Amino acid sequence: MEMDWSRDRDRFSDDIPVWHQAGSNLLLDFHGDPASAGLVVFSDGNHHMALADALRCFQEQRPELADLFYATTPPHPILNLLRAGRLQLGNFVLSVSPDLFIGPPHILEDLVAEGHLTRHLPFVRNQGNVLLVKKGNPKKILAGEDLRREEVTLFLSNPEREAASHQAYADTLANLLGTADITAAVRILYGEHIHHREAPEAVARGRADAAVLFYHLALHCARRFPELFEMVPLGGSVAQPAPLDGNPIGYTHVGLVGDGGAWGQRFIDFLFTKTVRDIYRHHGLVPLQ
Repeated sequence: MEMDWSRDRDRFSDDIPVWHQAGSNLLLDFHGDPASAGLVVFSDGNHHMALADALRCFQEQRPELADLFYATTPPHPILNLLRAGRLQLGNFVLSVSPDLFIGPPHILEDLVAEGHLTRHLPFVRNQGNVLLVKKGNPKKILAGEDLRREEVTLFLSNPEREAASHQAYADTLANLLGTADITAAVRILYGEHIHHREAPEAVARGRADAAVLFYHLALHCARRFPELFEMVPLGGSVAQPAPLDGNPIGYTHVGLVGDGGAWGQRFIDFLFTKTVRDIYRHHGLVPLQ
């Protein structure tokens, strides 16, 4: 089953030449032109759909901001890019410095300790985790006990390369199954680098029967590919999530890198406007302040 991960076609004019080979040579989590960007944002990727809408609105309201560049990977690669100043992507080397960094609070606290940031602020929280399954839920996975069945394979993000999301998902499973040793209770397929794309790919292709995902990320997959996926809530309903005890809530923070350049602080201020609150709420997250 092929999934059409759309490029950012709406951000570029039709007269720009395009060259890529889908599946082997297409970068989807680096957006824009770093050479001409007036604003550069590094962010974790699970809320990429909301961040894209927020940045689009920010730029539309400020025509003097000619271009922007943003990355929506797991924290590990953008931390390496921030610390080293460049990152090798195949045979291409990206050299760019961010004006602000978005991610889990403990990641940003490390950046404060390293001197990259002076402080960081929470601006949104998630609504716990759910299960993403194939449309029609062919394995009839409705509760934690169904994950124990021998014929069921569960996708999980990589415990080393995506430690933050893995820990949240593993904690949910441990509480759902009543055991700390989830590897003994469930057949697991681990992702490699970018679970916000790998998890739905694994379910769509039948390599996994379910994936534990943040509610908002699973919501995006079900909306983006309604013919492929549906969600199984872990507390509450699909429309009104109410995470069960032990289904942890996570927060997303933002902080300026250095002085934030000409646009960094202005974008942080924009994150707390009604416009952005409505955007993140639409995408299944809960704005703060």
